[in-house]
This record gives sequence, C-alpha cells and structure tokens, in this order.
Amino acid sequence: MDHLFTVDGYSATPVSPTTLATEGLLERQHLQEWVIAHPQVLGESVLVITSEFDRWADTDGVPARDRLDVLGLDATGRLVVVELKRGIADRDVHLQAITYAALVSRFDLDTLAQAHREFRKGRGENLELDTCRQRLLDHVDGDWSPELLQRPRQVIIAADFPKQVTHTVVWLSEMNLDIDLIQVGLWKVKDQLIAGFTKVYPTPEVEEFTLAPARIEAKAAAQKLEERSRAQNAVHVIVGAGLLPDGALLRLTPRHGVTEGIREDILAWVGEDRSRASVTWSNNTAKPLTWQADGKPYTPTGLANHIFTSVTGRKADGIQGTTWWDIDTAHVPDTVDPDEWRALAATHLAGLAKQLNGTSKDWTGLHALLNAVPAGRWTTYGDVAAVVNSHAVPVGTHLATCGQCPNAWRVLNAAGRVSPGFRWTDPTRTDSPADVLATEGVRFEGGVAAQEARLTLHELRGMAGG
Repeated sequence: MDHLFTVDGYSATPVSPTTLATEGLLERQHLQEWVIAHPQVLGESVLVITSEFDRWADTDGVPARDRLDVLGLDATGRLVVVELKRGIADRDVHLQAITYAALVSRFDLDTLAQAHREFRKGRGENLELDTCRQRLLDHVDGDWSPELLQRPRQVIIAADFPKQVTHTVVWLSEMNLDIDLIQVGLWKVKDQLIAGFTKVYPTPEVEEFTLAPARIEAKAAAQKLEERSRAQNAVHVIVGAGLLPDGALLRLTPRHGVTEGIREDILAWVGEDRSRASVTWSNNTAKPLTWQADGKPYTPTGLANHIFTSVTGRKADGIQGTTWWDIDTAHVPDTVDPDEWRALAATHLAGLAKQLNGTSKDWTGLHALLNAVPAGRWTTYGDVAAVVNSHAVPVGTHLATCGQCPNAWRVLNAAGRVSPGFRWTDPTRTDSPADVLATEGVRFEGGVAAQEARLTLHELRGMAGG
C-alpha cells in the first residue's frame, strides 16, 4: 500500500508511514501474535498448529537451535511455514524458510498433534492428544494426505524485501516451490497505529498464468494439491450461503474412506438403532451436526470417524465426513418450499458446498431486486437466487423470516404456486399472496399463476443492473 489518506469530504490528508521498530513493536511479542490471532493473512482457512517451534534433532539426536516462527495447516491438508521479520528481510530469509519447510516435511499427523497440544497448553488450553489429532483432521477438507505434508507452502512476512529475495523467490516458484511474500506496513493516524498486510508475490496474475502450468506438469502430489486447493471447507461454504436452516435433518450414507464390506457393516449397525442414521443441522461452523443417537454435537468428519471406530474398533484416518451426510428431503423445514427442498434429494454436504462455492447470504442485493419487481408481475425463488448469486432454498428461508423484504408476495415457487413456507410480517393477516397478486392483475388457475405475468430471468437481471 503505497499511499494512505484520511478523508474528510473533499479533503484527503496523507498518513505518514512508520515502522514496527520506531514504535517499539517486536517481532515475537507483537507481529507474531498478530499473525496467530488473524491467520487469514496467511491465506484461506489456515489453522495455527504451533509457534516458536524448536524441537528439532539431527541424525545424531543433538537438538538444533533453529526456531520456526509459526506453523499452520490449510484446508487442503498442506502445511504452512511462516518466517517473520519486523524490518527489511535478510538477503537469505528464503533459505531459512526452505530449511524449515524441509524439516517439517518429515512430520506426520501424530507429530503435528503433539506440537499443537503443547502450543495450546502454553496458552492455557489443556487438550487431549486425540482431541488435537481430530482437530487437525477436521480442519482438512478431504482425506488426510501424507504426500501433501511433504510439500509445505512457505510464507515470508517482512516490512520489505531486497531484490535478491524477490528474484530468487520468483525463480523458485517457477521451479514449483511455493513461497508467498507478504509485506507488513504500519501507519500512525493521530495516536492510533494501523497495520496492513499486502501479498506482493505471487500476484493472482502470476499464479494463474505463470505458476499454474508448471504445477500441472509436476508429479501426482502437486496435481492433487492443485485440484484440492480450490475447495473451501464444506461446512463454512454451506453456513456462509445459509442453505440449510437450523433443524434440517440429514441421513447417514457412508461413502468416502471405507470399503464395501465396512460400509455394509455400518449399515447393519445403523439398522439396530435408526437414531444412529440421523443428525440435526445447526449453522455452527465448529460442530454443526447433533447426532440423534446421543444428542452430542459433532463435525461431519468427527461423527463419521466415531461411527467408523464404533463399528470396526479401529481408528479412522482420512475419512471425508462431508460425503457421509445427505439431505433428508422427507422432512421439509417450515420455512422451505417443498419443491425446492426435494430437488436436494441424494445430495451430500460436500456436493452442496461444490454447488454453492462463492455464494453468500448478504441479502442487500436481494432486497434491492425485490423492490424493483413491479405490481402485476411475479418471479420465482430460483430465478431470484440466480440473479443474487444464491440458491432457491436460502432465498425462500430468508423471505419467510425476514420481516423487511419488499414485495415478498411476488415470489412464488418454480411451479407458480405460493410456497407453504410463506409468512406475512403481520401475523394477523389472513389473505394469501395469491389474493394480493390477483388484485394486481395476475390470473390464477388451480392455484397456479399465469405464465405471461412471470418475469423472465433476463428481465430480472436487467432490474439488478446485470
């Protein structure tokens, strides 16, 4: 960020940059803590495993003195090695990062779980080793891959980088070694310090046009990483899109990570107690599933692992639990249109996340669009969702619970009928949306609105400025 201003109407006043050293801020006590508290500066969905890690040993068992600033794990299952410098980076800082990446590439799940346990203990949180192990497994969106652990991503954060570093990092990236350079800046606005983190390499253009082709040609582990790095954590995607209302039921269908024989054993075990096959959804990114068999909350993978162990007596490893839970379309939530809900039949959580990737539940655009729908015309949940980059189910749920949505009665289901989940803001109203639409000139035959009054998707996009 080259220029920063404070703005007061037409007046813009430059803000002078400062440095961490000038302000008495330290690398370990301050910069490192900022990164630990806000790991999003390292990339999407990074879990901090440990910091200040120095329990290395050489081949003779003699401890090494190197200290890794921060070690993280991203949602693809890849380690993130972080090197911090509060000032200008040393000319060989990339060599330090590569050394740490080589050391952690030998770590396995148990080593990482132990490191995470000690890290959390140092911060006042006493966790069992199995809990730490499960936390790491749950964070990964997909199966746990030892091959990916051998290919850590490196992140170097500094106030600036000498040309020796930037030139070398560009070349290393072209040779299929991933190193990100992030510049930390500091400004003082009156008496308030403002810190900013800017990724200076690789830029999105470099990643897409320079690095991607080389990685496609790399070995199978790199190809697997490229495919999975585009995926976001399924639970976060679904909660972010608002697709599943609280209380929605899901059914067990064991898939990923089990053989056909184990799958049959699980289904037989479920047949002994049908409550084992059902969970209730809540929009909680930590543990969204409540198992009806014991009433306890779980992550999708955590519960799949628990069921696997209960049936086989073995510890699960690498199950993608989001593929195990299907929408139970036999039970329709009150706020959802039944036709739209039935369209989700046989869809599991991972599949939903793939459909919804990139959507959100910011309804500002929806409200503006509905406000533009004229009297005497109607549209559908699906068409509205397509325009505002959502899905018919969360749109319907929002309209049923919003209380402030304009012209909500002009939105019908795909068949042109009033959704059973429709609710007036005023609970004393006894008329139906069909009654109101009829007064606006929309004809109904057998409860179905006339198609000539329906807005086309093209017309809707035009109302939204698209």
